Amino acid sequence: MLRVLLRAMAGLLPLILLSSPVLAQGNSADGQSKSASCAACHGAKGKAVNAIYPNLAGQNEDYLALALRAYQKGERSGGQAGVMQAFTSSLSEQDISDLAAYYASLTPLK
Repeated sequence: MLRVLLRAMAGLLPLILLSSPVLAQGNSADGQSKSASCAACHGAKGKAVNAIYPNLAGQNEDYLALALRAYQKGERSGGQAGVMQAFTSSLSEQDISDLAAYYASLTPLK
């Protein structure tokens, strides 16, 4: 019984992998060089310049990438969503991954 289950799971694994979205690997050094426009609100090292903007330093990389994609697709509203949609509209998947990797690599603020 266990052998049958393992074979079935092994047969499903390629289908699962093929149906999953391919996500680019982020490069924090490249993300730093791409973060200039982010720094205007979120600070050069991810510490926001104003309390209405979130600190990005040390945030979870996957969360940051998901948030950037959601802004890009217009799935977030309220607050500064319109500004973020404008900033993210021209980002590639690699840009998003690099920016997320950069901010996640920074020391979280206390």
